[in-house]
Amino acid sequence: MTDLTRLTLAAARAGLKSKDFTSLELTDAYLKAIEAANPKLNAYVAVTGEQARNMAKASDAKLQAGQGGALEGVPLGIKDLFATKGVHTQAASHILDGFKPEYESTVTSNLWRDGAVMLGKLNMDEFAMGSSNETSYYGPVINPWRAEGSNAQLVPGGSSGGSAAAVAAWLCAGATATDTGGSIRQPAAFTGTVGIKPTYGRCSRWGVVAFASSLDQAGPIARTVEDNAILLASMAGFDPKDSTSVELAVPDFAAAVERGVKGLVIGIPKEYRMDGMPAEIEALWQQGIAWLKAEGAEIRDISLPHTKYALPAYYIVAPAEASSNLARYDGVKYGLRVTGKDITDMYELTRAKGFGAEVRRRLMIGTYVLSAGYYDAYYVRAQKIRTLIKRDFELAFAAGVDTILTPATPSAAFGIGDEDMNADPVKMYLNDVFTVTVNMAGLPGIAVPAGKDAGGLPLGLQLIGKPFDEETLFAAARVIERSAATDFSPKPWW
Repeated sequence: MTDLTRLTLAAARAGLKSKDFTSLELTDAYLKAIEAANPKLNAYVAVTGEQARNMAKASDAKLQAGQGGALEGVPLGIKDLFATKGVHTQAASHILDGFKPEYESTVTSNLWRDGAVMLGKLNMDEFAMGSSNETSYYGPVINPWRAEGSNAQLVPGGSSGGSAAAVAAWLCAGATATDTGGSIRQPAAFTGTVGIKPTYGRCSRWGVVAFASSLDQAGPIARTVEDNAILLASMAGFDPKDSTSVELAVPDFAAAVERGVKGLVIGIPKEYRMDGMPAEIEALWQQGIAWLKAEGAEIRDISLPHTKYALPAYYIVAPAEASSNLARYDGVKYGLRVTGKDITDMYELTRAKGFGAEVRRRLMIGTYVLSAGYYDAYYVRAQKIRTLIKRDFELAFAAGVDTILTPATPSAAFGIGDEDMNADPVKMYLNDVFTVTVNMAGLPGIAVPAGKDAGGLPLGLQLIGKPFDEETLFAAARVIERSAATDFSPKPWW
């Protein structure tokens, strides 16, 4: 029998339904793989073996009776940002030491409702602040990919690096993730996986540890476009507990995957041709254009003139919202507490010890841009620019563009501890240059593996869609996936 962990989510689901194997067998195969690989990859920060087996047994009973939900018996990994009742939920931060919530996030509740099995909690950048998964209190996640002829350890991207690495290394059938400025799409591109950031409001944020509330959105990372569509259908849905959740029916995303792109207009924004963009990224972009054109799409050059302001505006808006959201972590009710001579001293000592360097950096930026005298100069201006960025997209879509094709990242995965990146935070932030516009405008965006660099590392393309039109993204992404016809599986070294 095929190694069960190598099955796509769709194939695993079909095998469970036809009783080729049990959920317990599938779950045990994943737990065994995690036990062998996790010490080297550091993708999981908590493995819930006993709970997983109990959930699998319950799924097997349902499947035996001819019942079960859309994900019945399928084992998943959950990013450490999602509240899971009675299970480690710490946003990979020291300040939430020992926190186990008494409630379940809406997204994970939806997955359990549909029969999914939880393997454990996945590593991430602390409070989702990072582009490399090096800011986690639990140490960096190691990308399962290595450049040809090299043993150098690479980053998996961030902040959902644990999710992307676990999917790429066959340590779960799929994973939940979140995206505030590219945290699903960039790690997906770095690991040869598929990741979608849905439209803002498509998935509930209730029970997801907040970073920047007007930008955060949950979504899935999976091995194929079809798997991704299946997962999103279960994760999405209206939630009255989240005031930003949109009351719209969830489409059958998987049914749209093979729809094709014939007759669609694909926009190519000139502003995404950045100065100094590597030739292999430009070549990949041109290849993606050719594939879509060959399948019957019309290619149209477009302009999104405010793109150049997106990154600086994002790094004002996101830290500002973070400084407000993270004010609740003070050592009083839960998590880490460092005793001080009085309550103010306790606050200061707890936050200084509990937050890592990147989180402290962003909190200071956020507090500064919201302070008296600077609020209008920075925060208000950034919000005005955000409106203009959103308007650029609205005008493009109003002119008949169906989806927009861009690179997903400016390069392939870089090395862990990369001196240039770590010495200059702005260089690290530039990893999000192609992705932040999507969050600023609240639009859906998908990253799909499309090629490899000179070192054999995966490279991704990004498709940006109209609000709540994830179906078109899945259809176009599937065309790229099929046209690339490449095996995006890393060679196991772990």
